[in-house]
Amino acid sequence: MKLIELILNVLWLVLCGIWMAIGYAIAAIICFVLIVTIPFGIASLRIAGYVLWPFGRTTVERPDAGAPSFIGNIIWVVCAGWWLALGHLLTSIPLFVSIIGIPFGWANLKMIPVSLMPLGREVVSSDERFGGR
Repeated sequence: MKLIELILNVLWLVLCGIWMAIGYAIAAIICFVLIVTIPFGIASLRIAGYVLWPFGRTTVERPDAGAPSFIGNIIWVVCAGWWLALGHLLTSIPLFVSIIGIPFGWANLKMIPVSLMPLGREVVSSDERFGGR
């Protein structure tokens, strides 16, 4: 199974992962420059790492995330989240057109929720998420 994940991740990186990660990195840089939004920049870099190499990993809600994460996510959606979600949507369209790109198109669509609400989430191994199977 790990070999399949490696192959999928390499294809993902070439087809769309690098471009989406650059988008998240740009969002992070803007957040770091504005200083007050540094927590958003950190979240954006965390998601950029996930977007670079997504297969075999997933995101889960942090149990200690509460109202501050919710409020931060609302601000994030207005400022940067919808741009990143639109990037995932637009990137998935040409992937769906090709046969080899269909799984990558679905993966792009599955990343839209985390691009809209990254605060209060963490990236974990799929094995951890599903009980170590």
